[in-house]
Amino acid sequence: MDLKYKVTDDKYATAKEVLRNEFNVSARLYQKLKKNKQIYINRNNNFYNDSLCLNDTLEVDLGFDEKSENILPKKMNLNILYEDKYMLIINKEPNIPVHPSMEHFEDSLSNGVKYYFDTINLHRKIRIVNRLDKDTSGIVIFAKCEYVQEALINQMKNNLFKKEYLGILNRYFKRKIWNN
Repeated sequence: MDLKYKVTDDKYATAKEVLRNEFNVSARLYQKLKKNKQIYINRNNNFYNDSLCLNDTLEVDLGFDEKSENILPKKMNLNILYEDKYMLIINKEPNIPVHPSMEHFEDSLSNGVKYYFDTINLHRKIRIVNRLDKDTSGIVIFAKCEYVQEALINQMKNNLFKKEYLGILNRYFKRKIWNN
């Protein structure tokens, strides 16, 4: 299980309250988790309401299958810097768009990630956390579940997510354009 909460007081009456307040789960994601029977109270996911009692254990499995039919798989060499159960971090080369568009419907980084997910039998939506321009190289993060994508995007909005950029020039500027 990915999220776990033990009821030790009467602070929350429902699983929905716990997930919203303790884990910042959105209402939309809560509905998906409930629909896909990914919420467990005392290891049971066949409950009719989500009321909690003292000593109940609430658990959530974030790893349910999702379809990503709008992105066609395309074999490409991915420079994977890091991967775990929750995210895939790729070093994107320049001249590759991050997501499909009318001009790049089959040759985006997302198409390559879809192919990779298919080859490892991972049935997830392609969830981009950050974007880079087509001509820009750098790190692109793909979340493997909606919860992680939401959490990382919230960190970016609250300036808790640190990004650093390095520019490389192939010629000199004629004049200084920055201050130290």
